[in-house]
Amino acid sequence: MRFVLAGLAFAFACSAAPAYADIDEIRLGVVQHNIRTDHGDLASPKEDGPNIEGELVYTSPHWSKWMGSPRPYLMASINTHGNTSFAGFGLYWRWEFANHWAFEPGFGYVLHNGKIDVPDDLKGTPAGIEFANRHQLLGSRDLFRSSFALEREMGRRMGVQLYYEHMSHGEILGRGRNQGLDEAGVRFLYRFNPDASD
Repeated sequence: MRFVLAGLAFAFACSAAPAYADIDEIRLGVVQHNIRTDHGDLASPKEDGPNIEGELVYTSPHWSKWMGSPRPYLMASINTHGNTSFAGFGLYWRWEFANHWAFEPGFGYVLHNGKIDVPDDLKGTPAGIEFANRHQLLGSRDLFRSSFALEREMGRRMGVQLYYEHMSHGEILGRGRNQGLDEAGVRFLYRFNPDASD
């Protein structure tokens, strides 16, 4: 099932985003890495940040109107403290709800270099407990990525977004460990195609 889902998402992204001429936006942002603990609160999370993130957002394919005309994206996120980094692709939907303001939900798929579980040779040992206390255990090498952004346009080509992203396997891409990652931050965007904001 996980390979079917990943294959469909990858096929969509590849069919929509092969050429430079199709790029609507380039984005650069910074997020606080892993803002919650295993129990869902915001105090003393494992790992640290920030992460630096870059994205390319592509023109919506004509045939995707039945889906609400989402725009495909490619992204990468690098942790500046050597913790979990990731890269992936997905879809963004964009709705302007007021003059110069927009809401942008997204859904995608990422691969990461973080920890999946306590190594077998450390399980049940003090070293294994220490390992679990230092690392977010993600349960799967691939994760779903959901996001929400609030955008303020700054002219026809520039904009700034406050955004939140959550990554986990959702008990679909993996089983067992599923501590997930939650991140929040700000990103700036430049539009090659000003009409993309219409």
